[in-house]
Amino acid sequence: MEFLILPDSPEAEPIARAAGVPGVRTVTHASGRPWVIGRWEDTECVLAEGARNRLLLLGPTHTDPGAAGRLLARAHTPHDLDTLSRSLPGSCHLAASFDGRTRTQGSLSTARHVFHARIGGVTVAADSPSGLTALMETSLDEDTLGLQLLLPVPWPLTARTMWTGVHSLGFGCWLDVRPDGEAREVSWWTPPDPGVPIATAAHTIREALVSSVAARAAGQDVIGADLSGGLDSTSLCFLADATDARLLTHHWEPKDRANADAKWAGRAAALMPDARHRFVDAEQGPLWYEAAPDLDGARDDVEGPLVWTRNRAHTESLARTVRADGVTRHLIGVGGDELFGISPHFGWSLIRSDPLRGIRTMRRFRSLNRWPLGATVRSLADRSTFAATLARAARDVDAPSAPRFTPPTGWGRGDPRMPEWATPDAVATVRRLLRETAERGPEPLHPDRLQHQTLEVAVLSGHAARQLNRSLRPLDVTFESPFLDDRVLEAALSLRVADRVVPGRYKPALTAALRPVVPDAVLDRRDKGAFGQEAYEGLHRNRERIAGLCDDLRLA
Repeated sequence: MEFLILPDSPEAEPIARAAGVPGVRTVTHASGRPWVIGRWEDTECVLAEGARNRLLLLGPTHTDPGAAGRLLARAHTPHDLDTLSRSLPGSCHLAASFDGRTRTQGSLSTARHVFHARIGGVTVAADSPSGLTALMETSLDEDTLGLQLLLPVPWPLTARTMWTGVHSLGFGCWLDVRPDGEAREVSWWTPPDPGVPIATAAHTIREALVSSVAARAAGQDVIGADLSGGLDSTSLCFLADATDARLLTHHWEPKDRANADAKWAGRAAALMPDARHRFVDAEQGPLWYEAAPDLDGARDDVEGPLVWTRNRAHTESLARTVRADGVTRHLIGVGGDELFGISPHFGWSLIRSDPLRGIRTMRRFRSLNRWPLGATVRSLADRSTFAATLARAARDVDAPSAPRFTPPTGWGRGDPRMPEWATPDAVATVRRLLRETAERGPEPLHPDRLQHQTLEVAVLSGHAARQLNRSLRPLDVTFESPFLDDRVLEAALSLRVADRVVPGRYKPALTAALRPVVPDAVLDRRDKGAFGQEAYEGLHRNRERIAGLCDDLRLA
């Protein structure tokens, strides 16, 4: 799927002609001018049309044209679609035209996202920067290029695009474009506060996941799914097995025989006798860090280096295999760890919501992680603002890394650092970007640090999933991540902080949610497979090629 969205303006008509090539579909404004131009399948499109209004949903969701039409008839302005946005299952782009005024948005995690730019005097939106850069004069943003060396890149700097003049739609916003082509970003979503008890939250999480998987299976003869043996992807397999689509699962056997994933995957497969299961020996697949891909889409990484580049060849091999079996949608468990795993900032939030339980829990955390007592107390007592965390990152961007056994401080996923081999210019550029961002006084994604970090990593995973699907587009397979859907994200965020970690239970909220639909024999797993052997062997056998990529680095 790919598309452009144009304003209801005469100035947009030359853009439509420039974008029009054989095979491209067009949906018009009520005026008859081109509105949405692109490629998509009928199974991933819901269109409702009124006398002066239009509503288009692109992507797997449940809403049928009749229901969409009734909702459109009750709406008078783009703002009236907030209720629909807060109820849509699955993951889709929403586009609406109200007498020529347009609303465009993607998903909260950005797995489906919107970019926009000024072209020919008007604002044009697209699902990828490539649709925009092909129609405008642009160049690589060298500041953002330098930022790619920072690890980790903190929000909101992660939202910068690689191209001058191309903008990423703000988190939780929709793009409001008037008929004259002028645009603004409008916030429509506020994260929930974490106050729902686990029994209630589990029900909401289950309903959201069931709907998300059903949205992917709708209209499909066969649906693929990772059967890794881990809790997240394996649970999705059982949800997919309950739909009308035939299920084809795939399991890469781990190289390390101490990794129990294969055992748990086999146990799960035996409990889904109607599905078809493929188990592939570890030696049959590509190595991690394998040779550069040769797909046309892979050479067009318009959003920067692929986040999941280490097993890119592995993923492409899987995509080719499942496509040969008729699969166009393949489920992956990305997002499960981000929403239901233990976050470094859990203790900071728990101390503030349930002090007594927080103290007991942090004693265990400190012991397990070997954190010094003084550093742990300072971390929990820290009240620095989000902007102050960014300012400190600017100051320390080239400082030595913190000692290994150090509790988290501030708001981020870690202390951002530039590599020692980065040029002074690259370091100065990144320091300036961090400092300028801090000086603008940005607000965090949520006032609570745990909620902020959960959203930050969900957006990072959505970005990675979006990149991956673009690179796989020539293979006509989409890797779908139901855990990153809006409704699932909301349900997980609403969970009471104290219920996120329960002694002796692994991902307690997720297992409580899925207990009625996933067998206990699967949910009782309490560990997680490690893939160190894949990483080390891949690096060892591809060392020469990787070193060769570094011969002409401009930022080192």
